[in-house]
Amino acid sequence: MRCPFCHAPETKVIDSRLANEGDSVRRRRECLTCSERFTTFETPELVMPRLVKSDGSRVPFDEQKLLQGMLKALEKRPVSLETIEQAVNRIKNNLRATGDREVASSRLGEWVMDELKQLDQVAYVRFASVYRSFQDLDEFRKEIERLEAPEQD
Repeated sequence: MRCPFCHAPETKVIDSRLANEGDSVRRRRECLTCSERFTTFETPELVMPRLVKSDGSRVPFDEQKLLQGMLKALEKRPVSLETIEQAVNRIKNNLRATGDREVASSRLGEWVMDELKQLDQVAYVRFASVYRSFQDLDEFRKEIERLEAPEQD
């Protein structure tokens, strides 16, 4: 790896540790030319499936867009960023676990709603109102009644 200070091509790893709950490797490096030390993080690069939108167009999965959508739904709600990031990671794992090269965006939307339902019911209704294009208060009422109804196995 090239040194970020002097741009020399040779560095050596002086320490490696697992980071981010074992999802990445933290490496402490030293430049062989200028002796400066710096840290790098190594994470696996996994290919995510493309999303097939309702109009048939195909777009790459965008983790930032997913996170921003969830943050918008959870705005001013008592849910930590760490909890939201864990939910995003579960959704990404669901996407990868399909093993498909393409996944319908509606499937992704359902996973988001499932996660939001577990995190915060107000955020769930907010997201559902936009995702399902609620037209009037009756649709809100029906969704809230579904939330309040005991789940049947």
